[in-house]
Amino acid sequence: MSMWNPWHGCHRYSEGCKYCYIHKGDAKRGVNTEEIVKTDNFYAPVAKTKKGEYKMKGGQTCYLCFSSDFLLEEADKWRAECWQMMRERQDINFLFLTKRIERFMSVVPDDWGDGYDNVTVCCTVENQDRADFRLPLFSQMPIKHKCITAQPLITDLEIETYLDGIELVVVGGESDRDARVLDYAWVLNIRDQCVRKNVSFEFRQLGTHFLKDGKMYTVNPFNLCKQAKEAGINYQRVLSSKSE
Repeated sequence: MSMWNPWHGCHRYSEGCKYCYIHKGDAKRGVNTEEIVKTDNFYAPVAKTKKGEYKMKGGQTCYLCFSSDFLLEEADKWRAECWQMMRERQDINFLFLTKRIERFMSVVPDDWGDGYDNVTVCCTVENQDRADFRLPLFSQMPIKHKCITAQPLITDLEIETYLDGIELVVVGGESDRDARVLDYAWVLNIRDQCVRKNVSFEFRQLGTHFLKDGKMYTVNPFNLCKQAKEAGINYQRVLSSKSE
C-alpha cells in the first residue's frame, strides 16, 4: 500500500465534510485548506532511483488524493498528467474517493473507454439525499472497478438498487468530539443489502459516538478501527466461475 497526494487542499462540499480530518489537521498546523496547491509528491508514481527503477513498487494499491478530492475543479489543470502516470504504471492499482462524481465524465482522458483496468473509483455518500443524487450517476459510468464509501455514515441508507456492478461497500462512523452518532443498526442494514446483492462489505470504523442496542458509547478514536474489525461482520462476495 502507498499514498499519492499530487495536490493538497479541498472545500467542504456536503454534510459528510462537516468534521473533515483534513481541515482539522490543517487548522492545527496553521495551513489554509481552502488553498489548493500542487505538492512536491506530484510525480511520485514515475519517480526513479539512480538505477532507473521506479521508487514506488509495483503490485500494490496506491491510495490517490486522500488529502483532497481527485475531481476537484482547481485541479483540472493538473489531472491530465496524473492520468498519464496511471497509464504508465499499469502494475499499480490506483484508488481514489470522490464526493464530486458528477464531474467524472467531463475530466476522464480521451482513451478512457470503458475504464482503466488499474483504477478503482469510490463514490462517497453520507446520507440518503447524497446517495440518491450520486449513485444513479455513478451506476451509469464506464468504470471497471467501482466501490461505494459510506464514511462518515450519518443516517441509515437504502442503496440496494444501486449495487449492481459495485465490488465493495465500506461503512464507517465519524471521528470527532462533536461527531454525529453512528447507529449500529444502520451498519447491519447496509451489510444485509450487500449480502443480498453479493457485494463485498467492510465495516471500517465505529463512530466516536456509537449507538448499539439502544445504548450509547463514546469510543476512543484509537480504537475505532480495531473495534469495527472485532465486530466480525465483514463480508466477502462469492465469485462465480464466470466472474473469476
